[in-house]
Amino acid sequence: MWPLSKKGKSGFSSSSTAEQVTDGVDGTGLTAIVTGASSGIGTETARVLALRGVHVVMGVRNVAAGIDVKKEIIKKIPTANIDVLELDLSSKASVRKFTSEFASLNLPLNILINNAGVMAPPFSLSSDGIELQFATNHLGHFLLTHLLLENMKKTSRQSKIEGRIVNVSSEAHRFTYKEGIRFDKINDKSSYHNWRAYGQSKLANILHSNELARQLKEEDVKVTANSLHPGVIVTNLMRHHVILDAIFNSVGRLVLKNVSQGAATTCYVALNPQVEGITGKYFSDSNLATPTAKATDTELSKKLWDFSMNLISA
Repeated sequence: MWPLSKKGKSGFSSSSTAEQVTDGVDGTGLTAIVTGASSGIGTETARVLALRGVHVVMGVRNVAAGIDVKKEIIKKIPTANIDVLELDLSSKASVRKFTSEFASLNLPLNILINNAGVMAPPFSLSSDGIELQFATNHLGHFLLTHLLLENMKKTSRQSKIEGRIVNVSSEAHRFTYKEGIRFDKINDKSSYHNWRAYGQSKLANILHSNELARQLKEEDVKVTANSLHPGVIVTNLMRHHVILDAIFNSVGRLVLKNVSQGAATTCYVALNPQVEGITGKYFSDSNLATPTAKATDTELSKKLWDFSMNLISA
């Protein structure tokens, strides 16, 4: 990433790292779930949270890979407190199994980081018959959040500590289908466009955060919900695109964020005291940012909420 990046109001910039934005923060006594924690910015997020004393529960599709990551983190941070649980966000059954297993740990929940995702694969349906990107990037996280919300509310009430829900979105939300969310064509293979479908799922992440924040405010619950753009990062998300992957992993390394910079905004929104009390907002480069008009459309967010509730109830 370019060495000279302009700092925003927070004092951080695009070149700030996850360790820098959480410097001095003591997360001892807090518990966080991080989805997609076995690779990329998910791994770095889990590591830095563990470094700050947070008990981290990694939600991963590949448990063996998750256990390897856990071992590597503990090797560097012997005091790290980490659990690994299987979680396939494209499957409602897997999400329900994960939340059941988490409940059996009898842990409070202070921070939920909805990080996992797939990027622009060829058209396919999830095991539940839902377009894969919408199912994984949005609906799986929507269900996960729904099932964990009572724990977060209870934890906040008992601990008097603010709970934080963090949805990792993307600037790609600007490049969705013209309707924003294609409620009547979610599974339409004939008009599927891999990048627009990705943008649609990332727009859904922001709309989910905004409507959840509104509802939590209405309930006067001390739990916030925010979304963010992590930056353009060299990770394995580009694995479905051989040429782009090659470019990202060569020239891209000179101009794109590295993983420690890519995890910074997530860790900032999850832990930094500057974010306390802020909810229903969108962040980029560890600063407040402005999403599209569609992303702040209250009616669209309510419509998506109802649509998603129907899908998870089916």
